[in-house]
Amino acid sequence: MRPFPASFLPIAGALWLMILPTAPLALHNEATALPAVAVYRASSILCHQRAERSFRIANIQMPVCGRCVGLYLSGAIGAFGAWALRRRAAPSALVVRLVLMAAAAPILISVGLEWTGFIGGSNISRFLSALPLGAAVGWLLQQVVTARREESCVIIP
Repeated sequence: MRPFPASFLPIAGALWLMILPTAPLALHNEATALPAVAVYRASSILCHQRAERSFRIANIQMPVCGRCVGLYLSGAIGAFGAWALRRRAAPSALVVRLVLMAAAAPILISVGLEWTGFIGGSNISRFLSALPLGAAVGWLLQQVVTARREESCVIIP
């Protein structure tokens, strides 16, 4: 089985980032409404899609909440950055755990402060708190994809 091209993850991330903001606009046109509804349904698998926690485009709620937008945006940027730098070795399990724990801290703090009532939270604060985790996950996933691709290519001298 052939591995995915190393550029698959950054390209998929970029395409998803183009689809998300166009879905609300596509609902206005009968020819594009069905694919837009499919985007909303697919997004509902991972996102709660609460209206008060979602950005709006043309006064229509986006398919994902502000936190998810931050995760997707920074994830695509992280994957693209890792792909562009083309580091060959996969990170160790310890490095992955440490990076993910540190990157998840802003979201955990934000959620904790919202749940305890210390802050109300806004779409912007949720978006910003998601940026480190999305970038870390995108970067790490791309590193693994690149490393696995290199391992699957056996060169016979």
